[in-house]
Amino acid sequence: MKKDQPKKVRVRLAPSPTGPVHIGTARTALYNYLFAKQHNGEFLIRIEDTDKERSEQKWTDEIIEQLHWLGIDWDEGPDIGGKFGPYKQSQRHDMYRKYLEKLLEEKKAYYCNCKPEDLEAKRQDQMSRGLAPKYDGTCRNKHNTSGVIRFIVHDKKIVFCDVIRGDVAFDMGLLGDMVIAKSLEEPLFHFVVVVDDFLMQISHVIRGEDHLSNTPRQILLQEAMGFYQPIYAHIPLFLNADKSKMSKRQGDVALKEYHDKGYLPEALINFMVLLGWNPGTEKEIFSLSELIKEFSLEKVQKSGAIFNIQRLDFINGFYIRKKSVAALTKLCLPFLPDNDFPEKTLEKIVGAYQERLKKLSDITEMADFFFKETLQYDKHLLKWKEMQDSDIKEALLLCDTTVREIKTWNAKNLEKELFAAAEKFNIQKGYPLQNKGYLLWPLRVALSGKQASPGPFEIAEILGKEKTLKRIQDAIRQL
Repeated sequence: MKKDQPKKVRVRLAPSPTGPVHIGTARTALYNYLFAKQHNGEFLIRIEDTDKERSEQKWTDEIIEQLHWLGIDWDEGPDIGGKFGPYKQSQRHDMYRKYLEKLLEEKKAYYCNCKPEDLEAKRQDQMSRGLAPKYDGTCRNKHNTSGVIRFIVHDKKIVFCDVIRGDVAFDMGLLGDMVIAKSLEEPLFHFVVVVDDFLMQISHVIRGEDHLSNTPRQILLQEAMGFYQPIYAHIPLFLNADKSKMSKRQGDVALKEYHDKGYLPEALINFMVLLGWNPGTEKEIFSLSELIKEFSLEKVQKSGAIFNIQRLDFINGFYIRKKSVAALTKLCLPFLPDNDFPEKTLEKIVGAYQERLKKLSDITEMADFFFKETLQYDKHLLKWKEMQDSDIKEALLLCDTTVREIKTWNAKNLEKELFAAAEKFNIQKGYPLQNKGYLLWPLRVALSGKQASPGPFEIAEILGKEKTLKRIQDAIRQL
């Protein structure tokens, strides 16, 4: 690090509370968190809420809630009920005012009272002549005492080294004097970011590449105020499958939407870290502790990261299968209808689907038939291969007779008795002996009303004898 930089690694996430937390913001938080922990540093949250019109407390609350859900905690901030809250720019105006006044006193900034309509007219004129639109400095040498505050941008080249992208250069002569505050009481984004990063002793700024063009502006302000320059790392954006920027139009972009659908935090952590970071091995599954050891900014790619929902489903399914049935059942409860089933019965229902779930919300549709009194389905679903309605009816009547005689009600015993009945049925009808589907397919559909479901023995054990017989009779009536 440079001599004038902080010796301790300190990084920050600086989201704006103007809407739901973007999944890209969550990935930025994760990269900052991993980098801080790896270097025994500190990770901070700073809410950039200087935009009074668009900022809302509910979005700040969501940022806190969703990051805690992911297991990403920060190391510093105001005390809120025994926990660290985030810093808020809206509570730091006195600090900003001091530095604004200093820039004005040193003639590095000035008041500008140009009318918006005049600025727009000049902008249109510059563009019509093929020039880059920029402020022409009308108020630079006036002695205004009110208006917006503009920072003087000199015609120079800014070059900085980005950890991910290497040397990056910008021609500041194309920019023009930039507005850094609406007034002494209303500082704007570029200015407050620079002051906060300095006062908070931020050593590294790890953020999305959409902020890359903001960096030279902020470096100019750092130089003007005598601040050190943090080390920058601009990470790639998430892209849709067609390589367009990930947007609401083509899929979910809010972290909470993935939370609400039943993606597990450990799966999202694992998935997000690989969107942009390459460990250099074939390994795909990482715990948070493993990531703290292995993550490095140097292995973050420059190009955009394709957001592959199928890959997320695969990773989420892996973590679902690692859960104990009891733990998974508790996680699935919000996705199941209200019911009075005993805990063990619910565990059997969830356990029957553990291998098939991609996300927790899948259980809602998959297992809905367990919670219904009567099933609605097309009778043709009961048909197996070349069976006719009369054959299906015979199969179901045999299932009814067999089930009624079973005393010990569990999946193992049900399988034994129904397998024996299936062999008799196949001999009687001339079906292939090894194909038990002629008896068991109509039974399974009668019990579930679905094309795909667990086996009839598992379903019957969960439903109980009375409901099992009722559903067989209901299917016979359909025929």
